[in-house]
Amino acid sequence: MPKRILQGTVVSDKNDKTVVVLVERRFTHPLLKKTVRRTKKYAAHDADNSAREGDIVRIQECRPISRRKRWTVIEKVDATRA
Repeated sequence: MPKRILQGTVVSDKNDKTVVVLVERRFTHPLLKKTVRRTKKYAAHDADNSAREGDIVRIQECRPISRRKRWTVIEKVDATRA
């Protein structure tokens, strides 16, 4: 079975080898027919601590690394440095 790949923004990089990624999904509401935005935060494994807060990254499903981490950062799409 293929592993899911999601894209989102890093909202926290305070933990060692871990980043928190905010992923937004958009869908049409079945009754109201209006576009709705839903967000979810994923804890992702970042082995070399390369991702910084504000970066846009791609994460991929993986085996459980810890209690909350089931995703791995595979690449940085856009790096924004403040």
